[in-house]
Amino acid sequence: MVDPRQWPVVVVDERLPPVPPDRLLAPALRSRFASPPAWEPELLSDRSGLLDSSRPAAVLVPIVQHRSQPTVLLTRRTAHLRRHSGQVAFPGGRQDEQDGSPLETALREAHEEVGLESARIEVIGTMPEYVTGTGFRVTPVVGLLEPGFDLKPDPNEVADVFEVPLEFLMNPQHHQRRRILSDDGERLFFAMPWRSPDTEVEYFIWGATAAMLRNLYRMLSA
Repeated sequence: MVDPRQWPVVVVDERLPPVPPDRLLAPALRSRFASPPAWEPELLSDRSGLLDSSRPAAVLVPIVQHRSQPTVLLTRRTAHLRRHSGQVAFPGGRQDEQDGSPLETALREAHEEVGLESARIEVIGTMPEYVTGTGFRVTPVVGLLEPGFDLKPDPNEVADVFEVPLEFLMNPQHHQRRRILSDDGERLFFAMPWRSPDTEVEYFIWGATAAMLRNLYRMLSA
């Protein structure tokens, strides 16, 4: 597979305003999800024609409420996985038969993948479903976390767990649109490359994860 970092940047949305910092704090987030404004998701699928055959799944969008600034907890998947290997992702996965709802799926998967205890997660709402190119209909479940939790990543699924400032992700100046050229033609996707100031590791956030973050930006900026 071609490294998505090699696909060219077409445009960056420099003219769109960032979400004001006060809207990224817990009280404002709770209020926004309790009484959402009129808004439309920008992206609903990696590509067209997959909705009818897609399988239900869910991810947790964990927002950590640090005093200095809130962050989003993300994972980097291990390289040997059959799907989305090595990619940056939210904790989550396919809905099992015993799961009664996307919420149960997201909380179960977050516990299995990174060891997050559901009792520590304050769920504040969900985002519109997003259909991936691999045929999953994903419900993003948004939750708040207080710092101080312990993580136990599953080494079979998770190579790394890291946090990205929410302010960075909610600033369109960091939202790159890149172009894929394939046998199916041309397709654009979002990417939000982020370099950790502590480790100097660069994480390439793209595809479905970046699309769901872009939808979160649209909701919080509406």
